[in-house]
Amino acid sequence: MSATPTFYILHGGESVSRDAALARMRAAMGEDGGLNRTEFDGERTPVAEILAAVRSLPFLAEKRLVIVRDLITHISKRGAGSAGKIATDRLINELPDLPSFARLVLVESGGLRDGNRILKAARALDNGYIRKFDRPRDPARWISERAKSEYAAEISPRAAHAIASLVGDDLLRADNELHKLVCFVDGEREIGEDDVAALTPYVPEANVFEMVDALGLGDGARALELIQRSLHHDPKDPGFRLFTLIVRQFRLLLMMRDHLDRGGSPGGSIAGALGVPPFVAGKLATQARRFRMDQLDLIMKRLQRYDQDMKTGRIEPRLALELLVASLAGS
Repeated sequence: MSATPTFYILHGGESVSRDAALARMRAAMGEDGGLNRTEFDGERTPVAEILAAVRSLPFLAEKRLVIVRDLITHISKRGAGSAGKIATDRLINELPDLPSFARLVLVESGGLRDGNRILKAARALDNGYIRKFDRPRDPARWISERAKSEYAAEISPRAAHAIASLVGDDLLRADNELHKLVCFVDGEREIGEDDVAALTPYVPEANVFEMVDALGLGDGARALELIQRSLHHDPKDPGFRLFTLIVRQFRLLLMMRDHLDRGGSPGGSIAGALGVPPFVAGKLATQARRFRMDQLDLIMKRLQRYDQDMKTGRIEPRLALELLVASLAGS
């Protein structure tokens, strides 16, 4: 690779880090960078027009930045026909000989296949830079690493898992929540779970996971503590919403336990079948292994009975939750 690449290919579904890298490239152009920066929609702009912009001499500067979104995907897709092949051939032929002032950035919102013609040709050149931004399998770890690399902040593992429990695999939302927490703590200390609870509505969802963990270990006291914490952070809910979350959790565990007993793995299609992100499916598999199938069947029957008692006014939601924990911790 040459000391200074003249073209870049940034591809993959992890848009937060990808767009952050792109923002740094824009910033590196300096205050007058707008005079030497052009951005194109690759689905609407001919390759010839893009290359003409790349080869235009920069105005009172040393480099010209040209950013193109989804060009490779567009001209390489099935159905692009002869026009796509001609555009692909032209781009491949031009990449090795871009002028030294050129900074052509090809941004692809999805990941390119290893067999993509343009990607294969680019890898053989020494004047390019290629980076794939894969979506993380562990969003909590991604949150921890981004806190350090992007914000120079520390976040506890529990706080990172709390954000992940709230946002699932929506990394843009995760980054927004993280930025909010960084500003809230303002570098005075590590971001903790209590900070997440103070600024986000995550507590009931996150506590349900931990509560089920506690029940699986027979720790009824811890489970009750988590229930009280959830109700404290959601005072408008007398317990119905939390109970619904608990029912959903055990229903997912029942389906996961059945899947595992049939020889299935926690990865693959089960996440889609359950309607949860892959990292959540992994956590469900860990929890499901702490319960036998007959235990989960009994728990679901108890949940149905408590649900009927609450709806008919025979029992208050808070008492139902306490009785539920007492019965499950001892089962």
